[in-house]
Amino acid sequence: MPVATHSTPDLRNLAFVGHSGAGKTTLVETLLQKAGVVNQPGSIDRKDTLSDFTDEEHHHGHSLFASVLHADYRGKHLNLLDAPGAPDFIGQTVSILPAVETVAVVINAQSGIQPVTRQLMQRAADQNLCRMIVVNKIDAEAQGVDLNALLGDIQKTFGKACLPLNLPAEGGASVLDCFQNAEGDSDLGPVSDFHTAIIEQVVEVDDALMDLYLEQGDVVTPEQLHAPFEQALREGHLVPICFTSATNGAGVNELLDMIVGLAPNPTEGNPRPFVRGRVGEVDLDPDQEIHPIPDAEEHVLAHVFNVRIDPFVGKLAALRVHQGTLTPQTQLFIDDPNTGESKKPIKAGHLFKLQGKEHVECDQAVPGDIVALAKVDELHFDAVLHDSHDEDNLHLRPLDMPEPMAGLAILPKKRGDEQKIADALTKLQEEDPTFRVTRDPVTHETVIHGLGDLHLRILLEKLHNQHHVDVDTQTPKVAYRETIQGSAKGHHRHKKQTGGAGQFGEVHLEVVPTPRGEGFVFEDKTFGGSIPKPLIPAIEKGVRQAMGTGALAGYPLQDLKVSVTDGKYHAVDSKEIAFVTAGKRAFLDAVLKAKPTLLEPMVELEITAPNAHLGDITSDLSGKRGRVVSTDFLSNDQALITAVVPLAEVGLYPSQLKSMTGGLGSYTLKSAGHEPVPSHLREQLARDFKPDLHDD
Repeated sequence: MPVATHSTPDLRNLAFVGHSGAGKTTLVETLLQKAGVVNQPGSIDRKDTLSDFTDEEHHHGHSLFASVLHADYRGKHLNLLDAPGAPDFIGQTVSILPAVETVAVVINAQSGIQPVTRQLMQRAADQNLCRMIVVNKIDAEAQGVDLNALLGDIQKTFGKACLPLNLPAEGGASVLDCFQNAEGDSDLGPVSDFHTAIIEQVVEVDDALMDLYLEQGDVVTPEQLHAPFEQALREGHLVPICFTSATNGAGVNELLDMIVGLAPNPTEGNPRPFVRGRVGEVDLDPDQEIHPIPDAEEHVLAHVFNVRIDPFVGKLAALRVHQGTLTPQTQLFIDDPNTGESKKPIKAGHLFKLQGKEHVECDQAVPGDIVALAKVDELHFDAVLHDSHDEDNLHLRPLDMPEPMAGLAILPKKRGDEQKIADALTKLQEEDPTFRVTRDPVTHETVIHGLGDLHLRILLEKLHNQHHVDVDTQTPKVAYRETIQGSAKGHHRHKKQTGGAGQFGEVHLEVVPTPRGEGFVFEDKTFGGSIPKPLIPAIEKGVRQAMGTGALAGYPLQDLKVSVTDGKYHAVDSKEIAFVTAGKRAFLDAVLKAKPTLLEPMVELEITAPNAHLGDITSDLSGKRGRVVSTDFLSNDQALITAVVPLAEVGLYPSQLKSMTGGLGSYTLKSAGHEPVPSHLREQLARDFKPDLHDD
């Protein structure tokens, strides 16, 4: 078994992220080759990259899943995480951010800043991670790329803290250091100008060094600059820019040197915030955050950030050790995702270092390292592992994962495959935190939800390739919601006599709308014992039953407040079932008087496309009942259109956008809440509704 020789200060953890086509995988492969891991970089065309190793990635020719790789370079151990860049797979990228200190956002010099670039820069900032920008494919300058304009766009979009650490030279054939060197001319101008800018930015965080710099000029040494450079990174005061070409190798050695010499190790980066509390409690006091100490002698604290099902070893969970030393003999507790309490302890058993699909056994993981555990069924995405019962109910502060908005209803192609499909879908959900399966109680459909059309197609391919089951698909029925626009009172008296003991319950209640997104509120405003307190929950139960099946068109109700104001009961005949029924009927009576309406799910589209297609896109959005919120003009003759559109109208949007723009358009999609449907659609759905008024 290999013996780990690196210590925590020797570690560098980086995630390479960015829009699809930025060249992240090729760049990581070249970094591995320069570090001596492979003799030549893997090629996406040859399908031999260490990073992209699944059948689906080979078929589609780009990254679809996050992968973990590592290298040793100049005495340091580098954990390099390669993330997909397609908007449909941004969830894979978000999930790996807690594992690293530094996020390297890769930008294609030809394409410039794209929607996913913006999203990931913001997400990294929100996670309080050190950021750097890698401008890749600089050798394309000969093809008309304007790197000066791109640098201006970067600083305009992400701020003046974005400053070059090196500069392209000789038409992108090489780079010149402008941090420790002030001599020479680059493709962007005199090196001295950029040298002065970045030195002044760094010394601003250290008052003593700033005074020295102002007094004596440019005489600060690299050793004096190291600590303030790290501080500037941690505080977001500096976002260094490195120029590279993964194809001709320009800037790749310099990028490795920067990672080793200037990127923070786990003792220098901003610690990940853990919080104590029940799973699902997201509004915890920030003052109660627990920051792990990257000390090998502390008790173990680790976090699972990626899960994949390997056909040979089963479940393989990649985890970041935040505190303590993990060995195969370590006894670990895994908190139950529902209760937050620890399950029966397990032994780590075998630790692995991941190199794409390969995994090599290792003897320990020090604080800050990234390893994997295999064949531990209890492990799940976002699990916290620890070796102390004192750490029950501890979890990472919840990530803001993108919401899966695209849906497909599925049916088994062969009878008898239902259980196989259910088992396979469960495994896919374990691997992908942005994949969700629901059974709609209104439409009775099994619906799979993802981040877009491509995401769902890849999941269906995995069902076929890995789990050997096939399904038929169809467009799911729209998940409308109902709500009310006004206030109203409702009343129902339930009386039933069957020869023996009867049923009696009478309820008066009032409904009022609540602000959109606030949900359901129930309160008891009775007085004088008109309804005994033990029977109030039965009324709420009846109300909730009615909310689930709707009043106007059979869709669940939301965003309203119900107040029980009065009622009557009978000492003998008043039972729970009577008040369930009375509460349900009184609620429906009130809702139908309170101007009920239908809501439909909306999405926000961010579309990037050439300016020449702007008119076609905005006209198409208008035809989809969408409204354009903003239009921004970017570099490289590109436009960014932001629009809010009904989810029901964007099912075929990927192919439609491709057709409109000749394949040059891209988009991202996220939830934008619910809005009222047009009156003609509301009336049609209400006419089609046939409520069941029989008592339970």
